[in-house]
Amino acid sequence: MLPDYIAKATPNPASRRAPWYTSTAPAYAGTFLWIVFYMEIAKGTVDRMGIGLSLLALAAAAVISYALFYRAPAMMGMQTGYPLYVVGSSTFGTKGGYLMPGLLMGLLQVGWYSVNVFVATTFLMKGLRLPDGPGTLPFAIAAIVWGYTAALVGVLGIRYVARVSLYLNLIPLFVILFVFYKTAPGIAQYTPSSLAPYIAFTLLIQMVVGFFSTAGAAGTDFGMNNRDARDVRWGGMVGVALASFFAGALPLLSVAGAHVVYGIQGYTYDAAIAGVGGFLATAMFLLFAVASIPPACFCSFIAGNSFATMIPSVSRMVSTMAGVTLAMVLAITGVAANLVGLFTIIGASFGPICGAMTADYLLAGRRWAGPREGISIPGYLAWAVGFLVGIMPFLPIPEEWKPFVQPAVVYSYVAAFLVYVAAAKAGLEPKTVPMAPQG
Repeated sequence: MLPDYIAKATPNPASRRAPWYTSTAPAYAGTFLWIVFYMEIAKGTVDRMGIGLSLLALAAAAVISYALFYRAPAMMGMQTGYPLYVVGSSTFGTKGGYLMPGLLMGLLQVGWYSVNVFVATTFLMKGLRLPDGPGTLPFAIAAIVWGYTAALVGVLGIRYVARVSLYLNLIPLFVILFVFYKTAPGIAQYTPSSLAPYIAFTLLIQMVVGFFSTAGAAGTDFGMNNRDARDVRWGGMVGVALASFFAGALPLLSVAGAHVVYGIQGYTYDAAIAGVGGFLATAMFLLFAVASIPPACFCSFIAGNSFATMIPSVSRMVSTMAGVTLAMVLAITGVAANLVGLFTIIGASFGPICGAMTADYLLAGRRWAGPREGISIPGYLAWAVGFLVGIMPFLPIPEEWKPFVQPAVVYSYVAAFLVYVAAAKAGLEPKTVPMAPQG
């Protein structure tokens, strides 16, 4: 007997699929246009290795994101027409799939939601020239209003947000281009304040790939809307590889240029915006807050999908609002401000999932093997080892070692891949369970 989340799943038919340039590419590109991606992308990177190596690191991260984290999940989604929750039952088992990737995806979306609320509220406060620090009463009130409103829209009206998200995504694109235009004259004269190229290079890869890891696993859901392997390939090359490179490079270069043109001191992107000064800076802060609406709504929507699918006994509204309340606490207290730490935790959680799914896909002959009975030992063993590797920056190891355990998300992927292959070769994979024919 298959659980309902698998037994009642119906594959996405060919008639409802779309070309890569109307589905996968713009959706992923919109993800990278979210300011959370590039808010701190210059911090600890371009200040320690300069522009040339920074661009090389971004290119390496783009290739890793596409080839390792996106490709296999997207191909399985395209081949089967099933979403991540169903496809993941091959790697983690029909019972194991409840937790991974099922509930874990929902829990991590709560983390993403807290970051969205924190960043959007900070920009809103800056635009209105109000106290913008976490812990202040105005910040808390604005965060609560923003957070619960966006969550309600995500639960009740996501179809309306989807219709306007393309246009709202143009806002950060235009702002990025404008800030780059204003700061470009100083890029050639920029020099880093210190030199630690290896540490900076690997940190930048960690930031990009760690940010992308959940979206990589969600490539299954994007792939199920693709017509063929060509759509998967081009959607990923444009929407993942190229989009991540340019969405990271332009803000990073802008921060470097702003150090010369405006004499800014910090290395966060909001410092570059503030360097522009005057009404334009105020307007850009407010525009970025508005542009945070679609990501917030989609985070709450995906979290709600996860909880409603895996815990159907609890209403979607109750489970979503419980997650949002936790996100509010993380945002208001400022815990959500540590973006690099968040990217590391998310990478440690989903890097192993992508690694194990890729191993499963390749061992099955580059196809989806089908749901496996119970809990898959290779899948959970691979995840456990990969997660341990991924959280090494937080473990009690000598401080002088920690800079050299990055990019932890890549190491966690590789560890999970190798462990899954070894366990599968040892005969630990459960047997597959046939699914009822659709018709």
